[in-house]
Amino acid sequence: MAYTLTTPLYYVNDRPHLGSTYTTLACDAIARFRRLSGEEVILVTGCDEHGLKIQRTAEAAGVTPQVHCDRVSDRYRDLWQRWGISHDRFIRTTDPHHRRVVEQFFARVEASGDVIEGRQQGWYCVACEEFKDDPHEADDPECPIHRRPLEWRDEVNLFFRLSRYQQQIEDLVSRPGFIAPASRRREVENFVAGGLKDFSISRVGLPWGIPVPGHGDHTFYVWFDALVGYLSALLDPSVPVDLDQLASRGWPAQLHVIGKDILRFHAVFWPAMLLSAGLELPERVFGHGFLTREGQKMGKSLGNVLDPEVLLERCGGDAVRWYLLRDIPFGEDGDFQQQRFQDLVNNDLANTIGNLLNRTASMARKWFVEAVPPSGDAAAGDHPLAQACRTGLEGYLQAMDQVDFRRACEAVLQLAIEANGYLNDRAPWKLMKQDGQADVVAADLYAVLETCRWIGLLLAPLLPDLSQRLLSQLAEPAWESRSGGALGGDAVSPWRAALQWGGLPAGRALPEPSPVMLRLELDQPL
Repeated sequence: MAYTLTTPLYYVNDRPHLGSTYTTLACDAIARFRRLSGEEVILVTGCDEHGLKIQRTAEAAGVTPQVHCDRVSDRYRDLWQRWGISHDRFIRTTDPHHRRVVEQFFARVEASGDVIEGRQQGWYCVACEEFKDDPHEADDPECPIHRRPLEWRDEVNLFFRLSRYQQQIEDLVSRPGFIAPASRRREVENFVAGGLKDFSISRVGLPWGIPVPGHGDHTFYVWFDALVGYLSALLDPSVPVDLDQLASRGWPAQLHVIGKDILRFHAVFWPAMLLSAGLELPERVFGHGFLTREGQKMGKSLGNVLDPEVLLERCGGDAVRWYLLRDIPFGEDGDFQQQRFQDLVNNDLANTIGNLLNRTASMARKWFVEAVPPSGDAAAGDHPLAQACRTGLEGYLQAMDQVDFRRACEAVLQLAIEANGYLNDRAPWKLMKQDGQADVVAADLYAVLETCRWIGLLLAPLLPDLSQRLLSQLAEPAWESRSGGALGGDAVSPWRAALQWGGLPAGRALPEPSPVMLRLELDQPL
């Protein structure tokens, strides 16, 4: 069975931002780890392209909504390619295939008796594409998220009978592990305990959307349409739509990764819709936090938005991935601080990891005919660095299983710290000057190089490019994002099998060392 995980389907009102990049990088790390561990993985991403907000944005730009969507969707595709995202599916909600899936999904929901007509009155945020329950009774209420005026709506819509699923959703959201991190669960439980209300799933007189079959000028509410995109991404567009095929195509998803602002849609509305359609529920919904910059919310009006394209060009993908995964506890809010970003990348990657490999490989080449030295006693499992690697691996695997990237990064970094400490304590540059100590120096250098090999392996899901550069310095093969595959029984993936002490062949020729990570020197604000 495939391990299916999804990013949100990103709304194309504007170009990609750092928040969407953060979510996608996190999902990419999960997907790479699970593939390398021997699982078949389907990573789904894509774009949500309907709704009033898109229509107005296109009108303001003087283009049709479709042209606007094509442009922005292409930017997402291009950016994910440049970041090396290893997604398997990219769905656009303007695809004709998606429309057919939505129509069949709606037919099931309607056949369940869960579609009724009703009047929708209230204050609406176009930016959120959502009615606001509590506009604070102001004369000119505004959205608390976007700080823009709300619009009054009074129209006849189609409603989904969410209230019918009160008990089932209560049971679901209280289930340990369904909502993560645990701090988010209480918020959803309180919302559900207040009583679920039927919600509008259509709009009238909005041409930029999928028409509701059999219901005149109604088009689907953008959220109803977009959530079904997770299913569309899994079904083959070249054959007739059959939702009963989802079980063999990777549904249910094991993990939806989203921003915390859309948690209710994924943890409450979406499961109820799936229940109505007779489909299985996702196993887990993970709502991560928001990113700020130097303690301030990022926004165009403040001029402090971090552009992921600029970050990639000026800093490189490894630096940004490391900072976001290493410094921000996944699930909590995080603050991007430029000085800390530079310091962490330089200290952790350039100095602690990069310099460790560079100086050790240089000594090995100088004293042992440009090759990996003889291992001697260092190949034994009781070597201090062997023990450190095994301990680090245990913590790393636990952390990655729990999508605790920070702890996983720290486990890798700790191996480099211990190897540096061992190298400094043993001081091979001194021992080599003493008669009869060449075998001791050889074993010491072997142990450090073998630890570097482990570091390169463990970095493969987190920093795939740096991992490849590091391993190439040891003449080791790179671990591609799609290597491995589904394994049966008790079989161990090649990547996991490689995480055995003593796997670096003694006598292997070592290439000329070169820095695997250049220092960041940011003299101007990003």
